[in-house]
Amino acid sequence: MPDNSITVVGNVTRDPELKFLNSGQAAVRLSIAVNRRWQNRQTQEWEERVSYFEVQGYGAMAETPPTRCRRAPAYS
Repeated sequence: MPDNSITVVGNVTRDPELKFLNSGQAAVRLSIAVNRRWQNRQTQEWEERVSYFEVQGYGAMAETPPTRCRRAPAYS
């Protein structure tokens, strides 16, 4: 079966949740926010939107994010 892959570059919105299935296989869930910014061609004003991605991974891929990805603390 071919692998499907996508690269999403953004900010982790919550710490990854690592769980193990009944079969012993690792499963991870995390959420990523991506800011998009563009100039409106009609008004010439800049617009910005945020897209949220819910990401799930299994097996060996699921064991890496919990050790490398953390939600950054908010600074004021």
